[in-house]
Amino acid sequence: MRRYIQIYSIMLRNSLIRELSFKANFLLWMVVEVLWFCGQIVFFSIIFGNVDRIGDWTKWEVVLLIGTHQMIAQLFQAFFFVNVANIPELVRTGKLDSLLVLPIDSQFAVSTKQFGLDSIVNAALGGLVVCVALSRLNVVPSFTSICLYLIAIGFGIAVHYSIMLGLAGASFWIVRAQGLVYGYFNFLNIARYPDAIFPWLFRVIFGWIIPVVVIANIPARLLIKSLGQPWFLMLHLVAASTIVFLLSRGFWKFALRHYSSASS
Repeated sequence: MRRYIQIYSIMLRNSLIRELSFKANFLLWMVVEVLWFCGQIVFFSIIFGNVDRIGDWTKWEVVLLIGTHQMIAQLFQAFFFVNVANIPELVRTGKLDSLLVLPIDSQFAVSTKQFGLDSIVNAALGGLVVCVALSRLNVVPSFTSICLYLIAIGFGIAVHYSIMLGLAGASFWIVRAQGLVYGYFNFLNIARYPDAIFPWLFRVIFGWIIPVVVIANIPARLLIKSLGQPWFLMLHLVAASTIVFLLSRGFWKFALRHYSSASS
């Protein structure tokens, strides 16, 4: 474990050096993400100009949900998205060979090469929005709620990572699988919508089988809407994320056994 931490710290340092070498690109992407985030808030503000609630969600509760989604999505982008999205290209060009011969776990090697500092800044913006929403709701969450909230965010990131890794694994059979990976990246935006707007069958499918809906909804509910059931909500997220992670891990190992390297 210590060796993996040392390796990852080196990768983080190299990524930061690379990011800061292109300051204009760093600032541009950060501005684009901020504008996109503000657009989401404006969108729901327009909706709440005509309604008081969406299901059991009030305006500022939805704002908190959007902020939570922003934190999860941006942290996922910072640590994993670019790496996982690049797997199909590594397979297609045969560059995956150089990673497979390293004396470390192959999944760790392909998942931790790059790091996005701009996404960390944008995740902090999401955290600020959450704090503002709590203030407007006059809610002071308990220490337990805050701890569960932060842990749930970690499991939400794990869900995104696991699903995208599974889709990227299809590149071992499909020549160009980037469409699947980037398609999911667009699809994950449904996590920012209140779960109450979806029909029950949709909530079952995307709450357990492909647990996208629960990624931001459960952390937000744990913080402000647990209704005396925080442990049940947490158990749901932990179970769903663990299942999808184990499935993606198994699929990755299965896919590697069918990989034809560039030298074969």
